[in-house]
Amino acid sequence: MKTYTAIVLAAGSGKRMNAKVQKQYLEVAGKPILYYTLKAFEESGVTEIVLVTGAGQEEYCRREIIEKYSFQKIKKIVAGGKERYHSVYEGLLAAKGADYVLIHDGARPMVDGAVIQRSMEAAEKYQACAAGVPAKDTIKIVNEEQIAKETPDRSRVWQVQTPQAFFYPLILEAYGKLMETEGIAVTDDAMVVERMTSVPVKMIEGSYRNIKITTPDDLLIAEMYLGA
Repeated sequence: MKTYTAIVLAAGSGKRMNAKVQKQYLEVAGKPILYYTLKAFEESGVTEIVLVTGAGQEEYCRREIIEKYSFQKIKKIVAGGKERYHSVYEGLLAAKGADYVLIHDGARPMVDGAVIQRSMEAAEKYQACAAGVPAKDTIKIVNEEQIAKETPDRSRVWQVQTPQAFFYPLILEAYGKLMETEGIAVTDDAMVVERMTSVPVKMIEGSYRNIKITTPDDLLIAEMYLGA
């Protein structure tokens, strides 16, 4: 039977939230944001979960999240690194032995089981996939002075989300090459595969609800959905 490991990233600082605590620990409808994210994967078809936290937060997460809410699928807690890609790499090393991995932002608490299932199926079929949604708005490409230079065809523009799912040996190799260079700016895992391998990344249907909690306004949206 194929094994799927979810790597949940909860090591970010959340500077744009302007809060005293990191955004993944902020409460929505009485529970931490991270609780909802982990619950979605706990109730999904993934085999196990690797939780990547900020350095020094491992015991707090074990006590206040995992044990408090009785999560059973979280098998490892590892400390992340300076940048997101360092944290992903630590998560990948902890996922050794998996057939496929799903990499997900801990600050996306409204991911649902259908998106997770589609990610698992697409990873097995295509080796590399990313959840996303077609852009609703017209997109402008601007220069350094914020002058519009290009308007891409909206029908071909997607907003990329997580989870992003991969054949484990493929994503581990891609990140291994990235760690050797350390000079390439990457903003998501699909980009690492695009830059470091010849395997195309399949876009799959995500959800417009599957937003990343980044600003105080996002908290209001999360409260509306999760508190309902």
